[in-house]
Amino acid sequence: MQTARWVWHQVHAQGGHLFGWAPVCLGVGIAGYFLIRFEPPAGLCVSALLAGLMLLIGQRVLPDRGRVALVALALVLAGFGLAGVRAHLVAEPVLGFRYYGPIEGRIVEIDRSQSDAVRLLLDRVVLARMAPGRTPARVRVSLHGTQGFLVPAPGQVVMTTGHLSPPSGPVEPGGFDFQRMAWFDGLGAVGYTRTPLLLAQEARGGADLRVYRLRRSISAAVQARLPGPSGAFAAAITTGDRSGMERESLQALRASNLAHLLAISGMHMGILAAFVFATVRYGLALMPDVALRWPTKKIAAVVALGAAGFYLALSGGNIATERAFIMVAVMLTAVLFDRRALTLRAVAIAALIVLTLRPEALLGPGFQMSFAATAALVAVFAALRGVDQSRVPRWMRPLLAVFVSSLVAGLATAPFAAYHFNQIARLGLVANLLSVPLMGLLVMPAAVLAAVLSPLGLEMLGLWPMDLGLRWILAVARFISAQDGAVQHVVTPPPHVLAMIALGGVFLVLWRGPLRGLGVVPMVLSVMLWTETERPALLVADSGSLIGVLTDDGRAVSKERGESFAVSVWLENDGAPVPQDVAFGRDGLSEQNRTVRARVGEATVLNLRGKTAVSDLVGCGGADLLITNQPLSPRTGCTIYDIDRLRETGALAGWQDDTGLRLVSVRDVNGARLWNDLDVRRTRGPVARRLAVLR
Repeated sequence: MQTARWVWHQVHAQGGHLFGWAPVCLGVGIAGYFLIRFEPPAGLCVSALLAGLMLLIGQRVLPDRGRVALVALALVLAGFGLAGVRAHLVAEPVLGFRYYGPIEGRIVEIDRSQSDAVRLLLDRVVLARMAPGRTPARVRVSLHGTQGFLVPAPGQVVMTTGHLSPPSGPVEPGGFDFQRMAWFDGLGAVGYTRTPLLLAQEARGGADLRVYRLRRSISAAVQARLPGPSGAFAAAITTGDRSGMERESLQALRASNLAHLLAISGMHMGILAAFVFATVRYGLALMPDVALRWPTKKIAAVVALGAAGFYLALSGGNIATERAFIMVAVMLTAVLFDRRALTLRAVAIAALIVLTLRPEALLGPGFQMSFAATAALVAVFAALRGVDQSRVPRWMRPLLAVFVSSLVAGLATAPFAAYHFNQIARLGLVANLLSVPLMGLLVMPAAVLAAVLSPLGLEMLGLWPMDLGLRWILAVARFISAQDGAVQHVVTPPPHVLAMIALGGVFLVLWRGPLRGLGVVPMVLSVMLWTETERPALLVADSGSLIGVLTDDGRAVSKERGESFAVSVWLENDGAPVPQDVAFGRDGLSEQNRTVRARVGEATVLNLRGKTAVSDLVGCGGADLLITNQPLSPRTGCTIYDIDRLRETGALAGWQDDTGLRLVSVRDVNGARLWNDLDVRRTRGPVARRLAVLR
């Protein structure tokens, strides 16, 4: 009883700061939906959502002690239900086999693949000999081979002949789940074509593509006036179009921790809104009659909100941009109601809105890094608000603010960047100190100036200084990334390690009182667990034709080329990325006639590629574990994973323990969910059709 009273006293002491925990509770419910290994019935998800909403409404009749717990439970239930309902609402058919044949569709997006090929996102898809009810709503096709007969444009209906396949699952258990991301994006197939693209119908003036066409035209105009890497950079930060960015520039920006300057996020949106707000407010202040009679501050807030909304639409509206716009909208609305603009409450409201609209965003690096940086910055600058700055020279205060903000944002996002991208930019703070001030003082104001002067044909008055600033940032990125030790590669830890860091950080930021320091405990423990992460001794691709064995020199892979994506992810997750041919040349695997043999601890692993290798096999071939990309009849004396079984299990990972080689599959970790169960996702089921009425 005494303990319960003490706990209640600590909670009660939080006062009005408990609202910041609302998105945390909602996120716990969302995470619970994605972590379970079975698909809950749609009715259960709807019931959980309704129960959460009813509890939120009914909590007002309870005393304070019961209210806090009930609200937390309600938000957890609502989060679980939101995620489940959203998963059913976005349900669209997914291709269930490898397809080769005619492909027709309308272009809705154009970007570039990792191999730098032009890539088209098509809707209104038509495939040969496939009923409309089983045809994917959207497919993504990369253009290879001889192209150039047609310049793709949004709204065009195009035709080609190509290969399509279902979105692939994780390349190893616990890895990034492209199937899940594709499900929520409505993407039912991915593939490529080497056949020239043909125009079936000219682009028409559809309202849904009007903004995207504007984005493309502005991007093309900017790059025409600013050719080269700086022009592509300018197009990226003004329209969100990164298709012109060279791979070298992207790698340099990532290695120097400046890649966040490419994403239209809080800094860009904040600078734009602040510049427009200040320009309108001080411009109106120059007119005495207006300044004395009109609420110039609120007028400036409305104009800045409109500019931010247009920027959101122009950018394509990814998670980071949506979060940034919501934050700006909350702050400007606070100005309209004469309230403090920048608080953790505003961050919480933005998180609640984003998670309500897109629960799946919780699992993405964009949401995690964006809100981690924002919450940390707001908390730190709120704590520094009462610090006496009289001893700091006035000219140095802006520089000190940039230093503190870069340090805080870098520390807040570092664990998430290391987890998702397997690298830490050691010199990132230096690069940000040399670049971020220029982005705020020159590049973004110049971009606004160029936009304002564009109707007069004077956009170069803004683009020219913008070009100078972006050239400097790219030069800094190249210089920093070229230094020895600029990037440290790290191993990918289990997901619970990142969860511990996140919850510890949230407690450190949100809690009020002497217990706040306890947030450091799970963060320290998670770092210890991270350093003790053990990578699988064996990795097997779901194709059955690629294996990777961990050796003293690093991971050795069984193919010199082909399946490069899986190989690159394996090596990055090991924290030791090298070219595929280097990994292929390592000792640890022996190959003869498309038969690869490896020794993993006490177990012998045999990988057979092709019908000839399988037909020459006698028994188990002396192997304890037999892997092949062909169907194989049952045999005694070994464990068999042929192509049919791998289609059910997904990729495999093996660890050595006291019992021998312990195998874990993607299906063991992920379970059977909407996005990976072939029987569920082939057609849009009746549950999804009924829930679609709610759209």
